[in-house]
Amino acid sequence: MPGLRAMRSLLLFLLLCGVSFAEEAKQDHDLANLVHQDCGSCHGLTLKGGLGPDLRPDSISHYDADTLSEVILDGIPGTAMPPWRPIMSEAEARWIAHYLLEGPK
Repeated sequence: MPGLRAMRSLLLFLLLCGVSFAEEAKQDHDLANLVHQDCGSCHGLTLKGGLGPDLRPDSISHYDADTLSEVILDGIPGTAMPPWRPIMSEAEARWIAHYLLEGPK
């Protein structure tokens, strides 16, 4: 039956999309936790500043996402800001940069 086959294909497609969205949501949650826990250890748990500067959107709005991604990945020599490139992908750094610029939702 062609109709049944099409329905099965559609159902499989929707199921796979749901898995993809669930994985993406988990990754977003994990990265947001990383920001608040790992970055927060220097920048303050609320990102208002500490050893490192304030990372709230109003304080960093003069930076673009590319610049912030580079800082995240390569650190800032001579400061306490370490490079995260050895343990983080460029896509993850871009996500964090956008998260910092837009603020938590």
